[in-house]
Amino acid sequence: MTLYDLKDGKIATIQSFSGEMELQSRLVEMGIMPGIQIRRIKTAPMNGPIEIKVRDYHVSLRQEDAHYILISE
Repeated sequence: MTLYDLKDGKIATIQSFSGEMELQSRLVEMGIMPGIQIRRIKTAPMNGPIEIKVRDYHVSLRQEDAHYILISE
C-alpha cells in the first residue's frame, strides 16, 4: 500500500520508498523516513497536493510522490 492509497484522516507507518534516490533524499530531509508514523490530513482539490502530518508538523507532497512511499496501517 502507498501513501497515495491511504484515506484522509488515517494513520500509517512508513515502511520504505521506491523511486529515484533524489526523491528519497528529499523525503528524508523533510523527516519522512521508514519507521515514522504519519497521518494523511487532506487532499487539495483538483489533483492538488496531499497534506500529511509528520511528527508535529504538516507537509504537502505531490500526489505523484505519494505513490513512491510504501506504508502499512
